Amino acid sequence: MYQQPKVIAEIGCNHKGDMEIAKELIKVAKIFCNADVVKFQKRNNKELLTEEQYNAPHPNPTNSYGETYGEHREYLEFTVAQHAELKSFCESMDIAYSSSVWDLTSAKEIASLKPQLIKIPSACNNNYEMLNWLCDNYEGEIHISVGMTTKNEVDDLMQFFISKKRNKDLVIYSCTSGYPVPFEDVSLLEICWLKEQYANKVKAIGFSGHHLGIAVDIAAYTLGAEWIERHYTLDRTWKGTDHAASLEPEGIRRLARDLKAVYKSLTYKSKDILDIEAVQREKLKNKK
Repeated sequence: MYQQPKVIAEIGCNHKGDMEIAKELIKVAKIFCNADVVKFQKRNNKELLTEEQYNAPHPNPTNSYGETYGEHREYLEFTVAQHAELKSFCESMDIAYSSSVWDLTSAKEIASLKPQLIKIPSACNNNYEMLNWLCDNYEGEIHISVGMTTKNEVDDLMQFFISKKRNKDLVIYSCTSGYPVPFEDVSLLEICWLKEQYANKVKAIGFSGHHLGIAVDIAAYTLGAEWIERHYTLDRTWKGTDHAASLEPEGIRRLARDLKAVYKSLTYKSKDILDIEAVQREKLKNKK
């Protein structure tokens, strides 16, 4: 049986470091797009980056908000108090708040807000110190993407969650880590592999897409991905790394609408001749 699909509009850092833009993104995601969850990001940049990485120039200066990569990341970073404010705003709008966490300090800070779910990005799914702390101290769902991760590493990850008795709180996402990802690299059938290997061991399977358009996401749902996550922005031409690989509000709205329509359609006929067919059968069916 298919479960009702859930759409995560990933704001990430597409707020450009501006709380008012962040709140506008939340408001639009709820009222116009009908998304189920908005997701931000939390990083402790001094913990996450080496001194060399922190002080290096941004690899794409036209997208940078600072003289160095560290300054760029700090400019886009909200404090835990600001995240608490955003969570409260989400609650007032009746949409779920969440955040990705990139390091142990950020995991502790976001966990203190008690969101419904915390996301682990593909880049951090081997940070077992952070995962161990979350398993021991955070009671909500843990969602993990497995882009740029070998199948052996995915299995190690699964065995870890089983050993911590937290696998039934785990949602594991098929993902290709690229921005944007060409269709031939989306590799949708990885969802089938995850489902075959782990569907009976985890809470759900998800799909985190970085491709163009929304057709792929519909297919991902029919293949078994209950959670669909897409980057989301108000304007794909804005300055920043993720905007070009994001959906604008109309894209998220259509995605949520189409997923809902597909969910309603994924049934068997309740009887051989449906009521809607009976009139047509009487009128059109050859009675000889």
